[in-house]
Amino acid sequence: MRGHNEALLLYLLRGAGPEGLGRAALAARTGLTPQAVSKITARLAAEGLVAEAGRAASTGGKPRTLLRLVREARCAVGVQIDRDELRAVRVDLAGRVLAESSGPLDFGAGPDVVVEAVVRAYARVLDPVGPALLGVGVAAPGPLDFAAGVMGRVTGFPEWEGFPLREVLQGRLEGAESGPVPVPVPVPVWVDKDTNAGVAGAVLAGAGGSAGGAAYLHVGTGLGAGLWLGGAVYRGGRSAAGEFGHQVLRLDGPACRCGGRGCAEVLCLAAVARGDLAEAARILGEGAANLVALLDVDRVLLGGRVVEAAPEVFVAGVRGVLAARGVATPRPVSVAQAGVAEGAAELALAPFFGRAG
Repeated sequence: MRGHNEALLLYLLRGAGPEGLGRAALAARTGLTPQAVSKITARLAAEGLVAEAGRAASTGGKPRTLLRLVREARCAVGVQIDRDELRAVRVDLAGRVLAESSGPLDFGAGPDVVVEAVVRAYARVLDPVGPALLGVGVAAPGPLDFAAGVMGRVTGFPEWEGFPLREVLQGRLEGAESGPVPVPVPVPVWVDKDTNAGVAGAVLAGAGGSAGGAAYLHVGTGLGAGLWLGGAVYRGGRSAAGEFGHQVLRLDGPACRCGGRGCAEVLCLAAVARGDLAEAARILGEGAANLVALLDVDRVLLGGRVVEAAPEVFVAGVRGVLAARGVATPRPVSVAQAGVAEGAAELALAPFFGRAG
C-alpha cells in the first residue's frame, strides 16, 4: 500500500496547485492517520517531489505548514501522430507544456518514416540535463489495440495494420536521451487512439470531471470521439468505440467515406471546407447532443486542428446546441477545449499519480 498512498498524496497535491494542502487536510481526504501522512510526505520531500508552500492563516493555534507538489521534479513527453502532421510536447508533473515541436508528416509513407519522425520530435523536446522522464505517451489514428500497442486497419492506410508501434518505439527511444555516450535507458511507452488520449488526458489532468462521464470530440481530417465512462476510458470489446463521425444526421445526405450517407463527419467537414465554421460547429453540436442524451456525460471536450483554429466558435456553437436541445438539464453539461498531445503526455503521467487511463 506504500506506493498507492504515496501516489494518492501526490495526486491530491497536484490538484491543490501551488497553494498546497496541509497534512491534516491530506489525512482527512485520504483516511490515513496524521502520522502516516507525515512519514510519507517526509519521504516524498527527501526525493524532491514535495516542498513547503508556506503557512496557512492561523485559526488560534500554531499556523499549519502547507505542502505543494514540486511540479518540475519529473517530466513526460506526449506525441500526437496525425495523418499529415506530428506534434510533440514535454510537460511537467502539473501538465504544463515546457517544450513543443510540430511539423508536417506523411502518415501514408509508412511506419518506418513515421517512427523516425517521432524519434526526432522526441529528441527535440527532451531536456537531456533536465528531470527524470516518466515515459512517453503516443496518440495515433485508430483503430488500434491499446493493450498490445498494435495498430489496426486505419482507414485509407492498410499498410499500418498489425504494426507493433509501442514495441518499436520503446526499442528506438532507449538511450535516445543519454547524450553523446549512448547508454540504454528504458523508456516506458503508452500508445492509444488520439481521441482516447484526448479524453483521458483531460480527465486525468482534472479538466474532465473524473467522477462523471466525459466525451472528447476530435475534428481534424475526420471526426472521432473518446469516451470516459465508469471511471475509465471506454474502448469497447474490440478497442473500436468512438466512431462518433459516422452517426447519420441527414437521411439520404451526401456520401461519406464509410459508405453511408449524411454522416456527421461528411456534413461537418464540408462546412469547414467552405469556410462556414459556425455551421460546422452547429453540426458538431447536434452530434454531441445525441451523445450526451445517450450516455448522460457531464462534460464535452473539443479538440483537433479545426477546433484549435477557432476554439471560441466551436465551444460556443456546441454549447448553444446542447442548451437548445434541452440535454443540458437537469444538471449543466460543460463544454471546453482539450489537446491531444497534452493528453498523450498524461498517459505517461497517470501511473505516477496512481491513475490509469
